[in-house]
Amino acid sequence: MFWSKTLHQLFNHKRIPSTRSQEHDDPISHISLLSDSQLNIAQIKATFGNSDDLKTGEMYLELDANYRVGFAFLEQMVDKNLFQDIMNGLSAKSAEIVEALETGFYELPDLMTNILQTLGEVRTIHDYQEVCYRILSGETVIFVDIYTQVLSVNTASEQQRSVEEPMTQSVVRGPRDGFTESIGTNISLIRKRIKSPNLWLESMTIGRVTQTTVSMMYINGIVNDKIVDEVRQRLERIDIDGILESGNIEELIQDETFTPFPTIYNTERPDVIASGLLEGRVAILVDGTPFVLEAPVIFTQFFQSSEDYYQRAEFATLIRMLRYMCFFISLMAPSFYIAMTTFHQELVPSSLLFNLAAQREGIPFPAFVEALLMEVTFEILREAGVRLPKTVGQAVSIVGALVIGQGAVDAGLVSPAMVIVVAITAIANFVIPAFSMGIPIRIIRFILMIFAATFGLFGITVGLIAMVQHLCSLRSFGVPYMSPMAPFVMADQKDTILRLPQWSLFSRPRFINQKNIIRENNTPTTKPKRR
Repeated sequence: MFWSKTLHQLFNHKRIPSTRSQEHDDPISHISLLSDSQLNIAQIKATFGNSDDLKTGEMYLELDANYRVGFAFLEQMVDKNLFQDIMNGLSAKSAEIVEALETGFYELPDLMTNILQTLGEVRTIHDYQEVCYRILSGETVIFVDIYTQVLSVNTASEQQRSVEEPMTQSVVRGPRDGFTESIGTNISLIRKRIKSPNLWLESMTIGRVTQTTVSMMYINGIVNDKIVDEVRQRLERIDIDGILESGNIEELIQDETFTPFPTIYNTERPDVIASGLLEGRVAILVDGTPFVLEAPVIFTQFFQSSEDYYQRAEFATLIRMLRYMCFFISLMAPSFYIAMTTFHQELVPSSLLFNLAAQREGIPFPAFVEALLMEVTFEILREAGVRLPKTVGQAVSIVGALVIGQGAVDAGLVSPAMVIVVAITAIANFVIPAFSMGIPIRIIRFILMIFAATFGLFGITVGLIAMVQHLCSLRSFGVPYMSPMAPFVMADQKDTILRLPQWSLFSRPRFINQKNIIRENNTPTTKPKRR
């Protein structure tokens, strides 16, 4: 009990709201903007350590030293053409600016803002820390003498990957576009599908060093307000140096730490996120990654593919049932083989038992060691295929599997039946659409193998009961992980293991959405009469 409590306090300290200021250890938080552009530029150079890619300069309006402006930007992050347009625009309008200033009715920053607004997005900044952030975002900051306010113009160059087909969740029928590393592009891909003013977006900056933009999207009027508040609070509690990928966010806001099962969904497909938003879920977008998070999530969601809703209901139901069957095959095939050949030979047909005994003649290892050896070897081949260059990775994986499998059989280390079991187990694992669900299956498979080698079918049964009990105890942002099966909701069974026709999917999931349940008012199409 003591160790459990200690571990809970050690690994769940992130759930306590941080009272530490994010600025107390940041030296630039104490620097103020000055009314001299040259001094401001000197401060910028000192802050950036006189980096070679930091470009600064100054220009004069009508050669009058009283109207001097300075600028600073990072060379590799700025579109040179946009920057040149800004300089040319100020030079061309300098006479008009000076003439308006002499009237005494205008301020120089206001006049420059009116001119720069035609060239790009302009912000007025009064904080030195914000100035540094804008420079690091690819913007050009302009300092004006006599004034402590700074102008920032969006001149960031668009260096991003084009929209391509997702690599992890490919479909036969459905959209081919996928998220990219640009959060702006990802937001536009979602808004392209949901053209509603009720699609709300909230953005924040997380990471004291990386200053990563994180946005949450939801549909007002459909989403549960309690879920939105919970997601917002968990994001605001994050106090960390850097966020480099959405996986960092996922691990920091998940409900349960010590579980192999994912309680937050991630995907590269905009249509999947759009479908989740229409059901009342919240999407979390992180700048710099093509993987978008979705919460809350339930267990059955990992066995659903976007293609299920683009195909006929009968075929989608058949494929979905096949996925559940492959889930159990991938989870229990090796352990079941170990239990049957070690403890329960009487349950195996005589002819098959004689063949298995003949194959295992001369094998020096018990069935558990045999299965463990093959499973570990396949995991090594799988990881090697992922890490190797694409030009040779696939060939090495296939050749390695064939050569090692055949060599192990010829050498008398494993039986041919074990090679077949491991191969079917591996193939069944790839049938599951969500890669994040395949990982816990691989982990639990080894645990069940140990239980099967120790207690036989009784051990497998105990392991499955423990797994189901653990699944029923999980929650995702307050939503039961195993809903609508535990607790059982009859109205939501139309889209769990089965996928009923589209006209019957008239309601949203009860546990996720509780205030806007009805999503359609269609009736089944009647069959036309024959003439």
